[in-house]
Amino acid sequence: MTLTFDAPSENKVELETGPAFTPRFDDKGLITAVVTDARDGELLMVAHMNAEALALTIETGIAHYYSRSRKGLWKKGESSGNLQSVQEIRTDCDQDAIWLKVSVAGHDATCHTGRRSCFYRTVGVEAGKATVTITDDHRHFDPAEIYSEK
Repeated sequence: MTLTFDAPSENKVELETGPAFTPRFDDKGLITAVVTDARDGELLMVAHMNAEALALTIETGIAHYYSRSRKGLWKKGESSGNLQSVQEIRTDCDQDAIWLKVSVAGHDATCHTGRRSCFYRTVGVEAGKATVTITDDHRHFDPAEIYSEK
């Protein structure tokens, strides 16, 4: 049986302080999920969840997302072995964003590039143009090896 969610309350006090979890999905049926490492707080990724992904995450304790590019459910780490076990789920004040604190299995990497975090670059300015610089180039696994068609 899949978990279902009630519609968010119109009452702001109830929404912000009441016991009901009533996620506010956007007009595409998605909610933003911020994901950090439960061990040290490192920001690992930002993704989106639809109601099915959120329900599966709560029910199984394994992070599921909705892939906007693939237009479908995505069990994070299913291909790489880097499954995300959810240690805690939080929601923000108006319940339109989720914060997952996770433990990452396998290579302890979240990014499909093999890095621990998807946020491995910093943004700067050089000669009047916005640039990105890789600040974490340590690969925990070889993406070509993990994601190659076998």
